[in-house]
Parts: sequence; structure tokens; C-alpha cells
Amino acid sequence: MARKPGRFALAFIFVTVMLNMIGLGVIMPVMPQLIMDVTGENLAHAAQWGGYLTLAYALMQFIMMPVLGGLSDRYGRRPILLISMAAYSFDFLIMAIAPVIGVIFIARLVAGAFAATFSTANAYIADITPPEKRAANFGLIGAAFGLGFIIGPGIGGLLGEHFGARAPFYFVAALGALNFIYGYFVLPETLADEHRRKFEWKRANAFGNFKQFAQYPVMLPIALVLFISQLAHWTYPSVWSYYAEEKFAWTPALIGYSLMFVGFMSALVQGGLTRVVIPKIGERAAAIIGMTVTMLTYLGFALADHGWMIYALIAFSALGGLAQPALQGIMSRTIPPNAQGELQGAIAAIMSISMVIGPTLMTQIFAAFSAPGKPLAIGGVTVLPEGAPFYFPGAPFAFSSLLEVISIGVLIVFAFRLIQRPRKEDEAPAG
Repeated sequence: MARKPGRFALAFIFVTVMLNMIGLGVIMPVMPQLIMDVTGENLAHAAQWGGYLTLAYALMQFIMMPVLGGLSDRYGRRPILLISMAAYSFDFLIMAIAPVIGVIFIARLVAGAFAATFSTANAYIADITPPEKRAANFGLIGAAFGLGFIIGPGIGGLLGEHFGARAPFYFVAALGALNFIYGYFVLPETLADEHRRKFEWKRANAFGNFKQFAQYPVMLPIALVLFISQLAHWTYPSVWSYYAEEKFAWTPALIGYSLMFVGFMSALVQGGLTRVVIPKIGERAAAIIGMTVTMLTYLGFALADHGWMIYALIAFSALGGLAQPALQGIMSRTIPPNAQGELQGAIAAIMSISMVIGPTLMTQIFAAFSAPGKPLAIGGVTVLPEGAPFYFPGAPFAFSSLLEVISIGVLIVFAFRLIQRPRKEDEAPAG
């Protein structure tokens, strides 16, 4: 398509990312009850099933994200975004009609296989944005995340409580279909022919991406920082609902309200504050501030013993949203134009690896510390044979706080030193 992307195309990108987060938000308030209904298990076991479902999604995402990122560098952003949106709508339709846990499992596999939205949307933004403004515009993607978390939990909590756990899935499936139709008519292609590259299977995997980008020295330590931080982050979607129900006896609606507040604060910071603060204080300072806030927030969640404390911590935690767009901005400026899709595919692969490990790890920790005496096994390996020695449902958040301390150390000691070195210019190598 020849025409330049206008506000309607950018609206499609924004809505597409937002819909993906609406989908995650819809699931969180109702999934514990849905799993307990279809399996007949208690809350601790339901949390473990939730981890397995997320693991299935993450494994498919890990395999397919680099493939679809590479395809977007060869065939353009438009077809990948539209295919992903169609698959997203179909996935939620499957979830809506699923009679047993096995069908839900299949739906998560389908969703993971076509979850190219985030990486390709970021590549789309990189195509149309000057390098010095990319960090701010990546913040818009963060704002879409936030708004998705405002709308999604509200839909999941309210529709789930009044019309049953399946109603929110039908609603999101319909929204996805409408957005696909909208995007078909308004979304132009942004990747110029001269910036396209041949698709190669040896590069269309996470390990191929990492090997290819190893020549850009700043990439690897920042990739490690992103991995550790994202590993810590998965404590939110994997155990939040179970933690709130276990510790505060919150209903799906109350869980939904808390997540809506998370989304509101995130949108406020990433939709507005990042565009002002990051250019003024710089990407490095923004990353450190954001990660420090996140570390303190995890610790606060672990120790909170009253529901109102959760809302105070959520408000404070929103400042952590400065970190990821700042880090993405640094990485994006290191990579030439014809590899932006591959970069975003590599970032998505990092996220997928963390998603493979994080939810299973966090749900197992939660299950062990919310039912002391239950053995803690991770990946088939028994870590605590006698189980947790005491009751501490906030344990996953305490562990995430420790992970964030490690990621801050890696950023300061390794990554920032390499940022000072001259970066390689021109095009990415052909091999």
C-alpha cells in the first residue's frame, strides 16, 4: 500500500495492542473460578493449572514470535498484524465454548502461535518514528497496555460475576473481529521495499536472533536485564487473582477493580509521563528509576496485610513504567532499519522465555506457601521436599523483588558501560 500511515492506522495499532491486554485482563478475574469449575480442584491446584496454561501459551510464543518477526521484515507489517488479529478473535471464541480444560489448553496454544502483535506493532512504530522519538512512542504501546488493563478486568469481573465466566470471552472475540475488519481497510504498509530482507529459517528462531545481534555489544546485557525483569513481572498475571482471593478474600469483581486501577495508573504514566520524562532525564536514568520503583513495589505487595495498602502500592508502582520504553529505545537505536522487526522478534522471544519459566515458577511458589507442607516442585525437580515451612502467600512477590535487584545490578555494572561505546551503523549483515 502506497499511502502514508495516518491517525486511523495508528489507532489500529493502539487498539490492537490494547485488545491483547483486554484479553489478558478478561482472563485474570474469572480464570480461577473457571479452572476450579472444569477441574473440580481447589484454589492452590487451580493456580498450578493456571501456570500450565500460561506455559503452553509461552512455548508456542517462543517458537513462533521470531518466525513472524522475520516474516514481517520480509513481507511487511500489515499482513502479520491482520493475521494475528484474526487468530486472536478465533482463540477467544474457542475459549468461550470450551467444555473442558483440554480445549482451553488448545486455545492457549493457538493464541501463543499467532501472538505476533506486540513485536510487529513495535516494529511498525519503529518504521514511522525517528530514532530520537522512539522511546516516547514505545510509551504509547505501554499506554495501550494500561488501557487494556482498565477495560479487560472490568469486563472479566463484571460480566463474569453477572453472566458467567464465558460471557467475557464472547465479548472479546467480537471486538477482535471488528478490529480486524477496521484494520483491513485503514492499515497501510510501512516497511519500504529497500528495507526488506530475505527470510531465513536459520535466523527465524530465538537463538538465531540472539546470535545475529551478538555483534551489537549493548544488546546482550540489556537483553538479560529485560529477561530478569520480565521474569519478575510474571508474578502479576500468574498469581494476582489467586493471591487476592487467598489473602483478602476478594471476589472476581473486586479483583477486576484492582486490575482496572493498575491499568489506569499505567496508562497515566506510559501514555503521558514517559513522553515528557524520558526525553528530559534520559533513557538510562528513566530505566534505573523505573526498575527501583518496581523492586520496592514487589516487596510492598509481599508484606501488605490490608487491602487498602494494595491500592497505594499500585499507584506508586506505575512509575515503574518508565523502564521498559527506555530500555527498548536504547536497543532500537542500536539496530539498523532493516532489522527492526527482527529486533522486536528477539525482544518478544526474551519475553517468551521468561513467560515459559515465570508463571510456572510463581504459581508453584504461591501454591507451596499458601498450603505449607506441600512439596514444591519446579520443572519436575523437587525444590522443597517438605514444602514451605510457613504460610506466606506473598512469597512470589518477595522473590520478584530479589530478581529486580539483580537486574538493576546487571544494568549498571554491564549494560551502561557498553552504551558509551560507538555503535555499529548501516545495515544488518545479510548472513
